[in-house]
Amino acid sequence: MRTNMDFSPFYRSSIGFDRIFNLLENASHPQNGDGWPPYDIAKLGEDSYRIVVAVAGFGEDELSITHEPNLLVINGAKTENDDVQYLHHGLALRPFTRRFELADHVSVTGAKLENGLLVIDLQKEIPEEMKPRRIAINAGPGKKPNSKRIEGNVAA
Repeated sequence: MRTNMDFSPFYRSSIGFDRIFNLLENASHPQNGDGWPPYDIAKLGEDSYRIVVAVAGFGEDELSITHEPNLLVINGAKTENDDVQYLHHGLALRPFTRRFELADHVSVTGAKLENGLLVIDLQKEIPEEMKPRRIAINAGPGKKPNSKRIEGNVAA
């Protein structure tokens, strides 16, 4: 039993969170039903991550990694060899596409293929202008801050 949540009340009272609501809506739709190829996501440090995808049997020229804004797409397509006649074909070397939603300011720092595992390193780098900063409060030129009393009855 699947129920879709209506996010329209949140759109009325929030600004700039459209991407979050889109992610929540898309999370209910599975990418591919079989979950192939298997993968791991690991957090290596405060701002560094690693995705490891099991791609045994695929070569570097048969894999492609595309980094779009807030999206990492991994494609694999095995080239067909028509000269081989299989008596048993049990290896799962079918084409695949695996998508990963990325947070803002996450970039791919490297990718390598070793021992049948595709290892992709990610780093979150927040720009200096996006980091929190302290704002000074100025009372204005030549004015000293003073407190004002609001007129009204004072409770005894």
